[in-house]
Amino acid sequence: MSNDTHPPTRVLFLCTHNSARSQMAEGILRALGGDKFAVYSAGTIATSVRPEAIAVMHEIEADISAQTSKTLEQFLPESFDLVITVCDNANETCPIFPGARQRRHWSIDDPSQQDGTEEERLAAFRHARDDLRQRIETELLTRKP
Repeated sequence: MSNDTHPPTRVLFLCTHNSARSQMAEGILRALGGDKFAVYSAGTIATSVRPEAIAVMHEIEADISAQTSKTLEQFLPESFDLVITVCDNANETCPIFPGARQRRHWSIDDPSQQDGTEEERLAAFRHARDDLRQRIETELLTRKP
């Protein structure tokens, strides 16, 4: 008799500060992937989750307000099915993740570098969120893990 239940696919999103892109990616995959994924995010440096990231995620009914910024060191002893860097700096800083079965890099523009009005900054965060969502939907949710 075959068993159709599989353990969740373990995914770690990495970025430099674990404040926006990796946090949004974690929230999106958690919201869309349900119990098929165990999702985490971390950074090369821990800071805090950007309020703009929380705000634009709220617009798509994904609450990341309880998420915290973490450093990747705490995840080094763990194994993951997939480790995805979402910023170029993290990709260069962490070219190999010891516990990763697969490693990918998504170059997503850093919305926290956007100057200007609040609306212009939020637009940059929305753009990053939408890029992440599109990648997650096409590369993670439509393929078999």
